[in-house]
Amino acid sequence: MVRFRRWFARLIVALGAGVVVVAVSACGGSNRSPATVPATVKPPGGVIAFQDAIISVVHSLSPSVVQIENAQGLGSGIVFDTNGDIVTNNHVVAGGGPYTVTTSTGKRYSAKLVGSFAPDDLAVVSVSGATLRPATFADSSKLQVGDLTIAIGNPLGLRSSVTDGIVSAFRQGISEGNGVALPTMIQTSAAINPGNSGGALADIEGRVIGIPTLAATDPELGGTAPGIGFAIPSDLVMNIATQIVHHGHVINSHRAYLGIQAGDTNGEGVYVSKVDPGSAAAKAGLEGGDVITSVAGQATPTLDQLTSVLAELKPGQTVAVRVTRQNGSAATLHVTLDTYPGSA
Repeated sequence: MVRFRRWFARLIVALGAGVVVVAVSACGGSNRSPATVPATVKPPGGVIAFQDAIISVVHSLSPSVVQIENAQGLGSGIVFDTNGDIVTNNHVVAGGGPYTVTTSTGKRYSAKLVGSFAPDDLAVVSVSGATLRPATFADSSKLQVGDLTIAIGNPLGLRSSVTDGIVSAFRQGISEGNGVALPTMIQTSAAINPGNSGGALADIEGRVIGIPTLAATDPELGGTAPGIGFAIPSDLVMNIATQIVHHGHVINSHRAYLGIQAGDTNGEGVYVSKVDPGSAAAKAGLEGGDVITSVAGQATPTLDQLTSVLAELKPGQTVAVRVTRQNGSAATLHVTLDTYPGSA
């Protein structure tokens, strides 16, 4: 038994050193020393090339991904231009400053909010006196399901963490569960965790194809669903961020708008508490006290669902809005949708 314990101890140490120990005799026999065989494998050239490509993306893009922190928490951001502008999620900067930006090398800078647009969950902050490397943004309209993805961010405050996956699907009208729904989202199998928000989802060429924003939740287990994350496509990021940088707010949101103030019922529809004067809803005859039960043929039992439906529609479209009046009667109104107003 003593001899076995000594042999086992040598095995553990050898494995820790990266080699495999092979016993050439049973525990009760020979005095010969065990032979050692290096645990090396020669992978195919394509595997090495793929690994090198990921490493190259990480080295190239990591300096353009920063950590953004305020009193409410932290997230990530992407350097947008050479002027110190950084694009991120609106929910990362919600709650106000002061903001601290930390680069991949650990340098820290104070930042100020340039502007935000909550309906698309995007915002821009800016730092002064820093030499930051802007990221390159790809044309997300050219993405295909199966394209490789690499996520770089600061999940749980672990700066410059990297995960990889593929483009799993494209989804429309994805709700964040807080009254915000994104018109189009990239679904990816790259792991997305708290703190990745606002960071980079890149292609194998190191170009940003999206901003990781959401991780799906498992309704049964209550936690995140592994391998299902969502990112705002780079085309939308570029459009909104450029408007914020140039104007301080969004001029053209490209989003459909009813023009109401509303709240939830008990899953029976969306209660209209107020109709904005001159809005699309007002012109179509929508009234305070109405309950919206469907839009464009899609049921709207909750405000989140209504927001998701509207996110799939375009300004100028005329859609049927089904409502229940205060007296219990049902009516179908035809609404020509407005454009969601930009943020001041």
